[in-house]
Amino acid sequence: MKTRVVLHVLSMVSLIVSLFMVFPMIWSWMDGSPDLTAFILALGSGLLISGMLFLFSRVRRRDYEELGLREAFAVVTFSWVIASAVGALPYVLSGFVPSYTDAFFETVSGFTTTGASILTDVESGSRGLLFWRALTHWLGGMGIIVLSLAILPFLGVGGMELYKAEAPGPAPEKVTPRVQQTAVFLWGIYLLLTVLETVLLMFGGMDLFDALAHSFATIATGGFSTKNSSIAFFESPYIEWVITLFMFLSGVNFSLHFLALTGRLRGALEDEELRCYTWVVLAATALIAVFLILHKVGGFGYVLRQAAFHVVSIITTTGFVASNYELWPTVTKFTLLLLTALGACAGSTGGGIKVVRVLVMGRQIRAEVVGLLHPSAVIHTRVNGKVVSMRALSSIMAFFMLYIATMVCATLAAMAFDHPRLDVLTALSGVITSLSNVGPGLGSLGPVENFSWLPAGVKWIFSFCMLAGRLELFAVLLLFFPSTWGR
Repeated sequence: MKTRVVLHVLSMVSLIVSLFMVFPMIWSWMDGSPDLTAFILALGSGLLISGMLFLFSRVRRRDYEELGLREAFAVVTFSWVIASAVGALPYVLSGFVPSYTDAFFETVSGFTTTGASILTDVESGSRGLLFWRALTHWLGGMGIIVLSLAILPFLGVGGMELYKAEAPGPAPEKVTPRVQQTAVFLWGIYLLLTVLETVLLMFGGMDLFDALAHSFATIATGGFSTKNSSIAFFESPYIEWVITLFMFLSGVNFSLHFLALTGRLRGALEDEELRCYTWVVLAATALIAVFLILHKVGGFGYVLRQAAFHVVSIITTTGFVASNYELWPTVTKFTLLLLTALGACAGSTGGGIKVVRVLVMGRQIRAEVVGLLHPSAVIHTRVNGKVVSMRALSSIMAFFMLYIATMVCATLAAMAFDHPRLDVLTALSGVITSLSNVGPGLGSLGPVENFSWLPAGVKWIFSFCMLAGRLELFAVLLLFFPSTWGR
């Protein structure tokens, strides 16, 4: 492990995160808010940390040529840790969040686009702090390392290893031959979607601040709102449909957005993962709508809107709430729990297992069944007309088993604290929602609840789950192997 190279990149990540604090400082300055001092101190602390790491890790440009997968996984994992550690400072220094454990939890939840919150009164926060909260979503959605590759050209050397280590999904693909150019294009699409949604939300009556904050949370599939009651506060069918549309688009592989924007829309629409994702959304929406109608929750228009909004919110792991689905029939809540684990498309800003993995596993099961009926037949598992290699199949199965194992271990660890409100359903849904980066869970962590009451130890467990889920588990797991740290 070339530790100096790792520390050098981390110094740049700390620098980037710190400099982005300038944007919420503008809101604090305009409002004359006292938290401006907290942001100045946090910015200074972040720059100090960046400077110390830089001085302790002076490297030559050619050292980046030796950046291997071990260094890449270490850089990616610790980038999220240091970003969260620095990003938590404004909350603590302003007194908005008195406990560093809570501040770290809130920041990890922001950067990993989970949206789980310990805040009991969001609206009591200043616009500066709430903008920073939303901005952590936006920075984390496309990825801190992908951002670094886009704005720090010298990281283009050895950058593919960093890109592969962070990009969500089983097979990250470059949309252009150069990694840096790929990062620029992805962030360009990301910015375009953010601007479009901001404009449409302002047409719906939101002011610029709320429109920006909710666009950041939507495109990043994060779910932090500036209102205690989330999207339900606005009581606007127009706003709910706009957010539903952009949540759905954000759950699509961003390489498909690139194809569509470059005139290859047909090729994008023929993607099998996209088709499967769309059918799952439509089927789940129809199922939930039928049960809501049978239980007389509301009229057809209201029921369809609520079903579509929450299905898309959960499957894309955004976590926005427009009504209290804890009051819905049990079958609808179980459906939403399944969607929590499933997640959106690979290469999107969403979390979860990813649709393509489930699609491949389903086709492999079908191939095994057909193989039993026709033992001499040679049957391949295909996606988009291409044969899925045995290595890819093995990787997908390993990920699925690791997801289950992590879910079980984390649930047992959380329940070991023996908190009276932490029953099996609450603990399990809390772990799943953290691993899948969704936000709200079920039981005492439902849509109208929050995570503030959890014991400090459980918050650290859930913080670990959020980081592990955002980095697709393997990147974090590798750091626990002694061979990763050897030469």
